[in-house]
Amino acid sequence: MSFDPSPFAARRLRLADQMRAAGGGVAYIPTAREALRNGDSEYAYRFGSNFYYLTGFVEPEASLLVIADATHTRCVLFCREKNFEREIWDGFRYGPAAAAGTFGLDEAWPITELETRLPDYLADQAAVFHTIGADNAEDSRIVRALDALRARARTGVTPPASVRDLRLLIDEMRLHKDPDELAAMRRAAAISSDAHARAMRFARPSRFEYQVAAELMHEFLSRGAQAPAYTPIVASGANACVLHYVGNRAQLADGDLLLIDAGCEVDGYAADITRTFPVNGRFTGPQRDIYELVLAAELAAIDKVRAGQPYNAYHDAAVAVLTQGLLDLGLLAGDRDGLIESKAYNRFYMHSTGHWLGLDVHDAGRYKIDGGWRPLAENQVLTVEPGLYIRPADDVPAHFWNIGVRIEDDVRITDGAPEVLSAGAPKTVADIEALMRDRA
Repeated sequence: MSFDPSPFAARRLRLADQMRAAGGGVAYIPTAREALRNGDSEYAYRFGSNFYYLTGFVEPEASLLVIADATHTRCVLFCREKNFEREIWDGFRYGPAAAAGTFGLDEAWPITELETRLPDYLADQAAVFHTIGADNAEDSRIVRALDALRARARTGVTPPASVRDLRLLIDEMRLHKDPDELAAMRRAAAISSDAHARAMRFARPSRFEYQVAAELMHEFLSRGAQAPAYTPIVASGANACVLHYVGNRAQLADGDLLLIDAGCEVDGYAADITRTFPVNGRFTGPQRDIYELVLAAELAAIDKVRAGQPYNAYHDAAVAVLTQGLLDLGLLAGDRDGLIESKAYNRFYMHSTGHWLGLDVHDAGRYKIDGGWRPLAENQVLTVEPGLYIRPADDVPAHFWNIGVRIEDDVRITDGAPEVLSAGAPKTVADIEALMRDRA
């Protein structure tokens, strides 16, 4: 399948326009570094999100410059040179000449020349835009380039007058998904939804959490996803009350719930889905009570994921439903509004109802603007994930002990009803129990 550089070129031009509106200058965007796992074995490489967003280029050891003066935009790539001997060991490299043409860039140079060429690109520019503080080595590279320009002051060259945080521009761009991004996210959500259904069909008493995790990975990779978007949570019984449990080693027990928080990554874009279901395929009465409450909260929250609503509206909707349900079940006592104001629900529900989703699982973008919750807008994507986690306590009825339930979907904001990207993952009690009855 041939590479289409046009979506990435369009993003670079949008970034340049924003830079010009801010006075112009040069944006410096390096990709992620390779990292050792142990000895001489490296972690599987994953490109930097901002760099990929603007280039589509997936090789390590690369950096991008976007130069925006008063009227023109120029985009320059630095990457590894073509090296046939290294390709025998490590695989294909584009090299600067082929990369410039393939990825629609104006220039490309060997990455080994970045240090010497960078000062020339920054010379006489108004500002340098950079993700300040994200990488100390890259911060130092910018400082060295500015110092090199200051050393040439008597030649009439001036360094940029300011270093500005690129995130203020690019995070807002990434928050609003274009059609190509949405296509990747729909595919990631579809594969991940099927993986959750596969896990439901596979799970049963005496199997282990890691075996369920292997089923998820099989579905991800066999369907063309590049990797899990994050370490899967496969948490049975009391483990489901540990929000970021990733041990995934326990044996599944008859009568327990299994909470799975897992999603894959497709072309850089993440899915993030949670489902909770009974290991033996049948909810007990108390499990059903908690599950139906969380599901009602999730549906109420999804209904608030609409353009124009303030960001926190869907969290508030979930909290209202959960608090009333906890009152009805005898897990809280008092006045609902007072319990919400005092956050008494935090004992059983201690996290927010979601986050932005995209190239990063917790994606870029501010939640507040000028001190207030930002209004939601079309083609933003977020997660909706209320939950309840009930640990043993003297004032908690024993039949609720160690029940942990979270239900999470990936939702796109539209100009009307929200689009649930992960709708393919079974979610109602009836659908889950029906699927599990049909297990081989």
